Amino acid sequence: MPAKSSPTRPRIVVLDGHTLNPGDLDWHGVEALGELTVHARTPAAKIVERAAVADIILTNKTPLTAETIAALAKLRCIGVLATGVNIVDIAAAKARGIPVCNVPGYGTASVAQHVFALLLELTQHTGHHAQTVRDGRWSACPDFCYWDFPLIELAGRTLGVVGYGAIGEAVAKIGHAFGMTVLASARRPRKAGDVEFVSTDEIFRRADVVTLHCPLTDETHGLVSAARLATMKPTAFLINTGRGPLVVEQDLADALNAGRLAGAGLDVLGVEPPPRGNPLFGAKNCLITPHIAWATRAARARLMAVVVENLRAFLAGRPQNVVNP
Repeated sequence: MPAKSSPTRPRIVVLDGHTLNPGDLDWHGVEALGELTVHARTPAAKIVERAAVADIILTNKTPLTAETIAALAKLRCIGVLATGVNIVDIAAAKARGIPVCNVPGYGTASVAQHVFALLLELTQHTGHHAQTVRDGRWSACPDFCYWDFPLIELAGRTLGVVGYGAIGEAVAKIGHAFGMTVLASARRPRKAGDVEFVSTDEIFRRADVVTLHCPLTDETHGLVSAARLATMKPTAFLINTGRGPLVVEQDLADALNAGRLAGAGLDVLGVEPPPRGNPLFGAKNCLITPHIAWATRAARARLMAVVVENLRAFLAGRPQNVVNP
């Protein structure tokens, strides 16, 4: 949508609005606060050109490097249409006095739900068996039922949650509802009912299911490597809805193909979109979804609402959800 010129209203430029709003939401709340231009996607070569007029930039995954920020003389605020802010050079923005505001918490329920969508497919193979029915196999079966894989009950199994923030806590609650024992690791362990806090190493050794919810830092980059995978039970499952680079992808593929791990469910990869040659594409018992755990309409609507509140707070001189104070 084109921007309307006005000397009294801030210019707001959305660099990559399609994933947040592919058409089932609206931008009216943002538009009420300034002169709005929404680009569905912005290639790297067009970022400075499109953002040059902006007082406020909203970005989801379009990167704002130090060089780009330096080239945007009018820029006063950066809003990230997500919780993670790796795509913005936080230090460069702070040096310019530009607050970077994110949206925490909007996707907690949806991401926790997706964790179990992946896990239940790994343990029940529902999609596979439903397809065999459509293919006519049940109709031709001499027995009243059949199954192609071991069907695994979650009750009594151990769920290991690496990173016990809001999402990790929500996952733990669902795990308890399935009758699972829950282990967790966190930088600041706390009392949490039936959750046992242990080291990350102990989680990988003891858990039947390991699910990753820790932030991506220098310490957690490559957290799931060949050495750590070697400590896991060969019957265990790995779930990653956090950040792709937490996992060394070739090491995970090798473990799956060698039968040293029962399966993996991933919603994130190290490079997105991934190159066709990603080793996990051909790995055994590996489910990969295209970074959609966050993308329910309910979660995106909450995200949009917080973006509007972030903008309103900034324009009132009291910015909120600032990650570079």
